[in-house]
Amino acid sequence: MYWFVLIVSGLLEAVWAVALAKTEGFTRLGPSLLFGGALVVSMGGLAYGLREIPVGTGYAVWVAVGAVTTAVYGMIALGEPASLARILCLVLIVSGVIGLKLVS
Repeated sequence: MYWFVLIVSGLLEAVWAVALAKTEGFTRLGPSLLFGGALVVSMGGLAYGLREIPVGTGYAVWVAVGAVTTAVYGMIALGEPASLARILCLVLIVSGVIGLKLVS
């Protein structure tokens, strides 16, 4: 259950990151509210996961899930470049996190 909550919290990190970009400096109410809500729930899930998961591994997984999800969303939905080099870097992030999980 801790791992599931941690992964969902990482996905919510991507939600608040994208919402933050849409707030236009917190001048737009809807995205600002989405940002705040997703941030609180994401941090709460991270805190819950760290009850059982080592902090170094848990935080790395949370950040990686959020970063990779945000980058992939940017490439698919926002037209950001999807070069081979960027995709390879994302694969390296995922590989590193899997390695951390395996050795912890």
